[in-house]
Order: sequence, then structure tokens, then C-alpha cells
Amino acid sequence: MDVGIRELRDGLSKHLATVRDGHTITVTDHGRPVARIVPVGVPTAFETLVAEGKVTPAARRKATRPAPVKASGTVNDLIDEQRR
Repeated sequence: MDVGIRELRDGLSKHLATVRDGHTITVTDHGRPVARIVPVGVPTAFETLVAEGKVTPAARRKATRPAPVKASGTVNDLIDEQRR
């Protein structure tokens, strides 16, 4: 079932009752899908694949980003310096 943002906002209780009954609602913005509201008890596609053994979740989180490099001057100055 597709529902526009305004319609969802105006009839939120009615739409949440629909989701409680086991249906999925796709929220659209100007006709383009932007979100999906699904019942909590229904496993996602990813959860289903994990349960079937077709997918293995990551063992650890991605590494953190390195600390930013401290530099003086603007980016243009740094690029000019590299070009010399």
C-alpha cells in the first residue's frame, strides 16, 4: 500500500492500525518511495537470509576513521604546494 506523506500524517492512527494487521506501507514523497513501515514481528529480508544461513553478519564493526591531518592554510594553498 502506498501512502503520501500528507495522507500518512493526516491519518496516522488508521495507517498504523493497517500495519498492526500485518500489512506493509510504503511512504511516498511526490510519488517516489522514501520509506517503508513494516510490522515489528515480521523479519526483514536480511534477517531471513541470516536465518537461512545464506548470509553471515559482519563479525565486527568497520574500523574507525583516521584522525584528520592538521595543516595550515587553505585547501588551494595545499594543492598549489603539492604541484610545485
